[in-house]
Amino acid sequence: MITRIVKMVFPKENEQDFRSLFSAVKPKIEAFPGCHSVKLMRGVQGETFFTISEWESEDQLNNYRSSSLFKGTWAKTKAMFAERAQAWSTVYCG
Repeated sequence: MITRIVKMVFPKENEQDFRSLFSAVKPKIEAFPGCHSVKLMRGVQGETFFTISEWESEDQLNNYRSSSLFKGTWAKTKAMFAERAQAWSTVYCG
């Protein structure tokens, strides 16, 4: 099982647009083969958001990242960033 964590920062004026986009694509991401779940989290203070998704395997995560669903969503999301996103693929270790 792979957990993908993506940190994104948005200017205040883009937060609601991003949240609306996420709400629209979340069911499609969760229906993608190998996806167990995807959540949106927000930092307690500020404009920092995190997506946390769980995938059956790194191959299935990479299949999603190569998909038109990801590419279209990511292009729209990137246009709203205040700064470059950071991402980590992790595995449970304890």
